[in-house]
Amino acid sequence: MFRIEAVELEFQNGVKTAFERLYSQADGAVMIVPLLMDTTILLIREYAVGTQRYKLALSQGRIEQGEDWLKAANRELMEEVGDGVRRLTRIIYLILAPGYSGARTHVVLAEDLFAERRPSDAPEEVEVISWRLDRLEELIGREDFTEVRSIAALYSARDMAHS
Repeated sequence: MFRIEAVELEFQNGVKTAFERLYSQADGAVMIVPLLMDTTILLIREYAVGTQRYKLALSQGRIEQGEDWLKAANRELMEEVGDGVRRLTRIIYLILAPGYSGARTHVVLAEDLFAERRPSDAPEEVEVISWRLDRLEELIGREDFTEVRSIAALYSARDMAHS
């Protein structure tokens, strides 16, 4: 399921030590903030096996070999939400646990959406839920919205929209 790498380092003070980290795919992942009319975002509800419950989150997925983050974001949005996008802007990138992994997630703002569905690799149809961005605090308080990258992405998107 995953690979652990050993990394041996010598620090400037002469101390040598070995660390272990999770292997990270070089290309990383994308997380998409689909924005409708500057006020509404699209979330997905899907089963999260780590918590054994259905969770709300932003659409996200791995960047496939040969893809850049733009193509990956558009593909994931078509597979999970059923919309293509004409305008993508990278907001930030996140590293969930830099002490253990270098896995990078590119957070992307998607604007000017159009209907286009592609086949998904999800085991069941993903439910799409509209949520007003000005109700972000209410969303954060929900028990089914706890994915940290989604929370950080939405605050960043909101701040970008207000600047």
